[in-house]
Amino acid sequence: MISFQLNTMGRSKCFAPNFLGGFMNNELTRKDIEDMEAEIEHRKVVVRKELLEHVKEARAQGDLSENFEYYAAKKAKNQNESRIRFLERMIKTAKVIDDDTTDDQVGMNKTVTVRIEEDGTEETYKIVTTMRQNSLKGLISIESPLGKQLLGHRVGDRVNIKVSDNFSYEITITKIENTGLTEDDKIRDF
Repeated sequence: MISFQLNTMGRSKCFAPNFLGGFMNNELTRKDIEDMEAEIEHRKVVVRKELLEHVKEARAQGDLSENFEYYAAKKAKNQNESRIRFLERMIKTAKVIDDDTTDDQVGMNKTVTVRIEEDGTEETYKIVTTMRQNSLKGLISIESPLGKQLLGHRVGDRVNIKVSDNFSYEITITKIENTGLTEDDKIRDF
């Protein structure tokens, strides 16, 4: 969904949602912001310099109309600049959050094991922010239906997970571990 708003000059301004859901303003921890700032610094100081050198080398090869290396180098340089802008915008619009849960409650950067009532299977997830989510690795966002509804619950709690108006399912929390962030819980690349 894209929305438009007229500014004071009578021109329309486009507000497009980001691909992480919402109009930026994602909930991020201070650690997320620190990691994003470190990535921005690395991209500006190290990666940018390397990519500019690649562009110069490719340009020196002559005719640019059929120079694949030049176009590939330019594309990599532009992707780096785009990533820098994206991270800066995420930081600028972030809502900084703290984990107020106790050790025995499901909260940020905790690993939770649940039993799905319907079939008795157990699944394990780590609750993280949107910038670290990766459902294939079991990293579930606090802004996802599952993440939102698990927050604050304890071992033994039975939770109804509402996916849509027409579908929900019951789970029981069987284990909570305070695992914190690991090397594998990196800021997502896009």
